[in-house]
Amino acid sequence: MWHLNRETQIINFEIEIMCLAIPIQITEILDDEQAAGAQLGVHVQFSTAVLENPQIGDYVLVHAGMAIQKLDDEEALETLEVWKELQETE
Repeated sequence: MWHLNRETQIINFEIEIMCLAIPIQITEILDDEQAAGAQLGVHVQFSTAVLENPQIGDYVLVHAGMAIQKLDDEEALETLEVWKELQETE
């Protein structure tokens, strides 16, 4: 989106950025509110500080190293299927 400031004749651009979070299944609970999991072939460690009672087997959305939300299994698997389809189109 952009707009023109008529007084100064300067065009200002506003860029909207979408952040992505990928579902990851917790495979290990670590010390200091950390957990580990693997998804889409990548092993990751992430913070669980904002989750209530994370457990091995839970699917969580991870963004920027932080598990931000628990997901139910069905929702997580559907989202992962879309990610796999996107990878295949590359």
